[in-house]
Amino acid sequence: MTWTGDLPDTIPIFPLPGALLLPRARLPLHLFEPRYLAMLEDALKTRHRLIGMISPYDGPGGERLHTIGCAGRVSAFSETDDGRYMITLAGVSRFRATEEVVGFTPYRRCEVDWDGFERDVGPSEKDTGFNRDGFMELLRRYFAAQALSTDWENLKEADDELLVNSLSMLCPFEPEDKQALLEAPSLATRRETLVTLLEYALRGGADEVMQ
Repeated sequence: MTWTGDLPDTIPIFPLPGALLLPRARLPLHLFEPRYLAMLEDALKTRHRLIGMISPYDGPGGERLHTIGCAGRVSAFSETDDGRYMITLAGVSRFRATEEVVGFTPYRRCEVDWDGFERDVGPSEKDTGFNRDGFMELLRRYFAAQALSTDWENLKEADDELLVNSLSMLCPFEPEDKQALLEAPSLATRRETLVTLLEYALRGGADEVMQ
């Protein structure tokens, strides 16, 4: 188990619109820009191997960052023949970006505060109010409406946290909706937010959600 007191005060930042990483989940990424290859190289030299995923307000290249992101540990990486990297981040903990560090690296870095996110580094969360049958029926209608496919057997067998977090990361929601899922204080509130987004799409907001 990792305690927030063991985590660094400054981490590299990967500002990627619409990319959501959650604690105890895994996010595959494709790195090819020189600045992010440098970020990966530097992260692998550290004990923590952390990269902070955070969403910019203004789309790709936007300068303003949301306050809350999630740090992931580089758990796997492989190089392609043309020098790109495929990596996997294992979600460790959310953080609050307090100040951006200027200069010294081609990629962005932030001073971060881990306080308030202690449950992220604890055991998997439970959702005692989860109506799983009702949720799965809602999910089936959403996937059918969006012409999406999935492995329903794996979904049925997934525990509550893995199910809710995986769907939060994978469903094609707007970046601001993904941010709301990230900032949900508990698994139950994340599930409630996810249900609201699915129901909104089924009520006719699907075109807006998927733009």
